[in-house]
Amino acid sequence: MVVAMSGGVDSSVVAALLTQAGHEVIGITLQLYDHGAAVGRKGACCAGQDIQDARNVASRLGIPHYVLDYEDRFAATVIASFADSYVAGETPIPCVNCNSQIKFRDLLDTARELGADALATGHYIRRREGPAGPELARARDAERDQSYFLFTTTREQLAQLWFPLGDLPKSDVRTLARDLDLPVADKPDSQDICFVPSGRYSDIIERLKPEAMTPGDIVHVDGRRVGQHQGIVHYTVGQRRGLGVAFGEPLFVIRLDAGRNEVIVGPRSYLDTRRIVLRNVNWIGDGILEEAAREGLTIHARVRSTQQPQPAVLSADNNGEVSVVLTDPAGGIATGQACVFYSDAGNDARILGGGWISATKSANDDVPLARPA
Repeated sequence: MVVAMSGGVDSSVVAALLTQAGHEVIGITLQLYDHGAAVGRKGACCAGQDIQDARNVASRLGIPHYVLDYEDRFAATVIASFADSYVAGETPIPCVNCNSQIKFRDLLDTARELGADALATGHYIRRREGPAGPELARARDAERDQSYFLFTTTREQLAQLWFPLGDLPKSDVRTLARDLDLPVADKPDSQDICFVPSGRYSDIIERLKPEAMTPGDIVHVDGRRVGQHQGIVHYTVGQRRGLGVAFGEPLFVIRLDAGRNEVIVGPRSYLDTRRIVLRNVNWIGDGILEEAAREGLTIHARVRSTQQPQPAVLSADNNGEVSVVLTDPAGGIATGQACVFYSDAGNDARILGGGWISATKSANDDVPLARPA
C-alpha cells in the first residue's frame, strides 16, 4: 500500500491508520517545485519543511519513505497550464490538474510499479462500492469535502484509490494524530497554491508570460471605454475593488476578453449566469454520458468550491457539446473553473463527474455567450 504523504496531518493519519491495520505501507512524498522560497511560511503547502515532516512521521511509524523529484513534470503539467489559462482570460484551478495529472496518474503509476495494491491519500472524499463498481461520494464533513477538486478522477483510477478520511470530521483526525503521537498533530493546514509563495498570482504569470502584462482597455458592457488596465491577469470575474474606474454606479468585472485584451465591466446583474458550456468532461455516473443526458438529466451542479450544489439540468447534444442549465442563476462564474455534477445536494451525494467551464450565458438575454479567446 502506497500512501501519498504531503507532510500534513491528514496524510500522516492515513499512513498511521493503515499501518495499524496491518497493511505494508510505503510513504511517498513528491517534491513538486523549488520549495526554498516557501520554507517556513505558515500555511504553505509542499514547502521544504513538509518533506522533513513526512520523513519524521514515517520514521515514527517505522515505514519506508521515499521522496520523488517530480519538479519537471509538475512545471510542465500544472504551472505551465496555470499560466496559459490566465493569459487566455480564464480563472484556473491548478489543484485539480495536480490531483488528476500528478497524483492520480503519475504517482498511481509509480505505486503500480512498486507492486502496491492501492494508493491512499488524505483527501476528504469517500470511495464506495456501487452496483457497477467503485463510486465517489462527498465527504461526511461538508466543510472539508474536497470532491470539487477531484471530479477528474476516472473509473480506472478509482479501482486502486483509497480515501480513509472520507467518513471523519477534521476534529477527529486531529484527535487521532495526537493519540498516535504524530509530530504533525498540530501543524496548520495548507491554504495557498504551493508554487505561488507570495500569494500573488500575477508574479508568476509575469515571469512566465510577460506579454500578459500588456495594457488595454476597460470596457463597459454597453460598449463605452471607461478606463485602462495593466494586464488582464490582474482581474478576475466578479471583482469590484481595484478597478481604477470612476463611474456613477458600482462596476464589476463581467468577463475578460483575451483576444481584444479587454476587461469587460458592468452592473452586478450581468454576473448572473444560467447556462454553462463545458469542455473535457469526465463522466463517472452510470452508463454513457451522451445517453444519460441526451434528453436532459436532472443533477445538482457545483460551480465554485465554496458553494453548495444547486439544482440544474445536464445536457449532451449530438455534436458533442455538453452544457449545464442552472435552475437559479449564479453570479461570478468564470471560464477555466470547474462545474461538478452531483446526484443531489446532500452530504451523501454521489459525484457523477464534471467538466471545465469554457463558456457562459448571462441571465441577461442581451449579453452574448462569453468565451475566452
